[in-house]
Amino acid sequence: MSFEKEIAKRRTFAIISHPDAGKTTLTEKLLLFGGAIQVAGAVKSNKIKKHATSDFMEIERQRGISVATSVMSFEYNDTLINLLDTPGHKDFAEDTYRTLTAVDSVILVIDSVNGVEDQTRKLVEVCRMRDTPVIVFVNKLDRDGKYPFDLVDEIEKELKLSLHPMSWPINMGKEFKGVYNLHNSSLNLFTASQKATEENTVPIADLNDKLLDEKVGERNATQLREDVELLQGVYGELDTEEYLKGKVCPVFFGSAVNNFGVKELLDTFIQVAPRPQGRNTDTRFVAPTEAKFTGFIFKIHANLDPRHRDRVAFLRVCSGRFARNTYYKHCRLNKDVRFSNPYSFMAREKDIIEEAYPGDVVGLFDTGNFKIGDTLTEGEVMQFTGIPVFSPEIFKELVNKDPMKTKQLEKGIRQLTDEGVAQLFTQHGGQRKIIGCVGELQFEVIQYRLLQEYGSSCSFTPLSFYKACWITGDKKAIDDFVRFKQANIMEDKDGNLVYLAQSEWFLNTERQNNPGIEFHTTSEFKTAMSS
Repeated sequence: MSFEKEIAKRRTFAIISHPDAGKTTLTEKLLLFGGAIQVAGAVKSNKIKKHATSDFMEIERQRGISVATSVMSFEYNDTLINLLDTPGHKDFAEDTYRTLTAVDSVILVIDSVNGVEDQTRKLVEVCRMRDTPVIVFVNKLDRDGKYPFDLVDEIEKELKLSLHPMSWPINMGKEFKGVYNLHNSSLNLFTASQKATEENTVPIADLNDKLLDEKVGERNATQLREDVELLQGVYGELDTEEYLKGKVCPVFFGSAVNNFGVKELLDTFIQVAPRPQGRNTDTRFVAPTEAKFTGFIFKIHANLDPRHRDRVAFLRVCSGRFARNTYYKHCRLNKDVRFSNPYSFMAREKDIIEEAYPGDVVGLFDTGNFKIGDTLTEGEVMQFTGIPVFSPEIFKELVNKDPMKTKQLEKGIRQLTDEGVAQLFTQHGGQRKIIGCVGELQFEVIQYRLLQEYGSSCSFTPLSFYKACWITGDKKAIDDFVRFKQANIMEDKDGNLVYLAQSEWFLNTERQNNPGIEFHTTSEFKTAMSS
């Protein structure tokens, strides 16, 4: 198959949602359709996560969650789909944010009972930063939830998204009859099923057909006709170009646990979702069709097993062809590296791969060479941009409990923060170290791993900071600000100045009092500075 055809057949996307919206269940049903798994429950039972060995950790076993972004590849209708199932738990949101830099589109799962939730807002904001195309799947229609029109209004207002319904439900909860596919004029009758089947799809080209009344009842048929007339009058046909620009979001309704509405979603997805897209670097734009290989590391995951110190770096291929046992330039370290055992995830033949193409995600065994955002090329020096770091929500001071192990602690905290487990801030002109995380659980992970992997013992002292803000602007204004606010000025791992604000009021006051300084709550400002 030609290089262009290899690219054209790939779709790389992430599934995102608030916890418990049904994300993992939807992932599982997509894999069922792709033939990648044969039984329901394989995702949850960890049968397909061949390389995710982190579940041995006691704190993970207690909470029943995973810190890993799962990467799964499968084929469906001659399309190779790379699916990234992200952690839903808010304590691992930073991992999800970074994963979104490695995909070309997103499926957002919303619980029809709870509607828009906090985590959903943050995830959509990250998608908006990049104009990432979003398809919305409204889940759990088999439960009594919010009315579809109310849900559409809520999603549009709360998430500031412009929606375009592609299917429409007939009732919900105990009265749920099915969904009508507006895209291809077919009725999908609801039956609780764990299998991937097309038995209940009925083509109804004309909604006035009496067959509709027979299938769903006269009252439901009348209501559906009214709803569809209203929807077609308001929305018309989907403008695919607007979707690809991230301006319009197709919406599907269904029940993932009952394998319902998933096929319509998948069929439309492979038709409209973008092929592998190019990426910006600090020197130029890289197109996927370029002959020479480029790629970047968007996630690092340690196995957390003290007996095996190996780490896995997740590489997104951006252009050219990645080949096994080939030397590539590690741009940050300015040295050549090669990989004898790169692997794909859930590949049908075997784990070790010989080659990969734009859109693919490759697992590289890492001995500590990689940081998130590192770029690999065939020789050209560049750095892929737009891999943001967000302000943490919880701040704690790192306290060394064993001064004899200071070196081990220093090394450990640097390596762990390289993985993106947390953010490390060091006091400007001092030694005080502050760790910033999205959730409390991350501090437990750090404490556990520092002890198990580096033999260093630490504790954390809570600090009452509201936000970390990277500061840029007029040099004299910054120098004066740093002098007056010395106790609140930190440096991140790259030496950038960071102001830790005690509250929203303090931050707003400093913004008003210092017009020559910009306060950034994400590290995206670095991208703007370099472009």
